[in-house]
Amino acid sequence: MTHHTLIRADTLLERLRHGTPTVLLDCGFDLFDPAAGERAYAAGHLPGAHYLHLERDLSGPTRDAAGRFRGRHPLPARDAWAALVARLGIAPGVQVVAYDAQGGPCAARAWWLLRWIGHDAAAVLDGGVAAWQAAGGTLTTAAPGRLDAAPYPARADAMPLVDAAALQARLGRVCLLDARAGERFRGEVEPLDAAAGHVPGALHRFFMDNLRPDGRFKDAATLRAELLPLVGAAAPADVVHMCGSGVTACHNLLALAHAGLGTGALYPGSWSEWSSDPARALARDGAAPGAGASS
Repeated sequence: MTHHTLIRADTLLERLRHGTPTVLLDCGFDLFDPAAGERAYAAGHLPGAHYLHLERDLSGPTRDAAGRFRGRHPLPARDAWAALVARLGIAPGVQVVAYDAQGGPCAARAWWLLRWIGHDAAAVLDGGVAAWQAAGGTLTTAAPGRLDAAPYPARADAMPLVDAAALQARLGRVCLLDARAGERFRGEVEPLDAAAGHVPGALHRFFMDNLRPDGRFKDAATLRAELLPLVGAAAPADVVHMCGSGVTACHNLLALAHAGLGTGALYPGSWSEWSSDPARALARDGAAPGAGASS
C-alpha cells in the first residue's frame, strides 16, 4: 500500500519488518539551534534513516543571482533537490517517510518538496519519533548506506507556487492562510523577521492546531471540519499558504491534503520575504494596514 499524506508508526514498523522498500528521512531541526537536529540524529534515529538539514538540504540560497532576498528558507533549486533525492535511493514509486520530533513541520517540508517533483509516494510519520518509540520501534546510531538511484525523471512542477509579486496582484482574490503562532500573526512579537504583523487579508491557522495533544495529527474528519470554514468554496489553486519562511505552511498543506480538501499553493518566501520590503503593506490586529517597518 502506498501512503500519500500520513503513515502510522505501527504501519511503518510492519513495512520495515516485511522488508517493503521504504526510504526514511529524519528532518529534525531547531530554528534557534540549527545544529540540534543533527545532534539528535547522531544520538539516535530510526534504523536506516538519512538526515536532511533544513537549511542545507531542504532550502536554497537566501539571495538570488541579483542579490535580492528570497526569504529565510527559499526552495532549493529543483534540479539540485532531484539529484539529492536520487542519491538517497528514491526512485519513482518508492515509498518515502519523513519524520521529525517537533510536531512535523520539517517533515512536512520534505513531503511537499517530494510532491513538488512529482513523487507522490511520500508520507509523514504521524507523531514522529515519540510515536515510533511508543509503538515499540527502536532507535540506532548506525549511519545508513547510500543507495543511489537513477536520476529522478524531470517532470513539471506538481505543486503550485506563488511568489511575492503574484500574491500582491491577487490580494483580496485568494484565500491566504498563515501558519505562524498567533502572537506573531497578530504582530505582538517578531523574533525572526524584519517587521511584525501579517499580510493584509490573511487568515490565521497555527500549524500546531493540526495536532492532538499527543503530537499526532487530528483525524481527517476533524481537520476537514476545522479547515473548511477557512477555505470555504475556494478552489485549491485559490488557497495560498504561508508562514514565516515557507516551512510550517507545508504542515497546513499536508493537513489540507489529509482532510481531502486538495492542496493549494505555497508562497515559499512567506513573511520573511514579504516583510523585508518596507513598500509592502502589512496589518496588525487592531491596526490599519500600513507599510512595513524594521523591528
